[in-house]
Amino acid sequence: MTDHDLTLTDDPTANRQALEQLLTTATGGTLRLPAGTFTLDRGVVLGSGWTLRGAAHGDGPVTTWLTSSSPDGEPVVHVLGSRVTIQDIGFLPPPCAPGEHGGDRGTAITIGNYLYPAETEWIEDVQIRRVEVERRDERAANCVAVMGAVRDITISDVSIVGGCTGVAVHWGAVGDGVDSIVGPSYHPHHLSIRDLRVSDAFEGFYLSSVHDVVVDRVHLSDVEIGFRLLPGDNTDRFHSGGDNPVGARIRVSGAHVGWNGPLYAVRIAGWGRSEIDQTVRVLEYRDVVVRDCTFVPLPLARAGTGDPQRSRSPIVVEQASGVILEAIRVDLRVDPTATGPRHDDQAEVPAHQPAGQR
Repeated sequence: MTDHDLTLTDDPTANRQALEQLLTTATGGTLRLPAGTFTLDRGVVLGSGWTLRGAAHGDGPVTTWLTSSSPDGEPVVHVLGSRVTIQDIGFLPPPCAPGEHGGDRGTAITIGNYLYPAETEWIEDVQIRRVEVERRDERAANCVAVMGAVRDITISDVSIVGGCTGVAVHWGAVGDGVDSIVGPSYHPHHLSIRDLRVSDAFEGFYLSSVHDVVVDRVHLSDVEIGFRLLPGDNTDRFHSGGDNPVGARIRVSGAHVGWNGPLYAVRIAGWGRSEIDQTVRVLEYRDVVVRDCTFVPLPLARAGTGDPQRSRSPIVVEQASGVILEAIRVDLRVDPTATGPRHDDQAEVPAHQPAGQR
């Protein structure tokens, strides 16, 4: 593979054109960006075989930053090919409010798509390493999105400040819209998320209608919600994975969550309501474990939020009997107004307790 050193300037259009010229004319390789903060006039697409790398920075923060001046909601970098690496780069996504079903829009990085016009090939072997994301707008758009027909994905040593969801992992499908999906559906799998740090965001991460996922060593601070495990609004009705059922073999471990929202730190749900026919279906979880996690209830971020008659819950479980909780700790020392047990300022959920029986 060929190495390319790219010169960027203060001209957003020229920067984007320089990137696109290499990405569309060469057949893969390593594209090295210089140190500095550079604006693109719109996002770029990363095809198969490319490594996009920022300037070397040792053990310190990244020194190469990309942003976009486009109001149209494209990801700053949209990965639509296999064997791709993005590393040592910071992203400053522009303000974007893509709406309820626009989770793959307005991001720093999106891998894959939510909706497809026809059956598609899988995107695989993608690595996101040593990446930083900062959002300075309201919490309306996600930061990193992993959507649809994607597998064998590694996200490691990523730091995110602000935004809606830090890392959003969501199924995708063939259809013109969420209310007209015809299938097949595609469910991210063989996904590894390690050493993720998210702060001052609405949510740390969520996993919607996935299988074979490992999340380990995540630190989520000043978030309204820590993380969610979700079945997807159509659960697995369009899935044709055979021996790889959706909702199977998921591990979340080593999470530290300081949450300031009025409801819960974690939601684990097995039911989903279809946007197509409004039917409620339940996804059966298999071999799913959430272990060795600590939850810290912080003072509410926004005055007047929450129902005073409803206590804040570290974990909410809804029709998800196949999920096991192990070594779950709640640290109440930070918020002296928190209610509940205070045995040495910590409460612990007994190990090996099925979530559906809590």
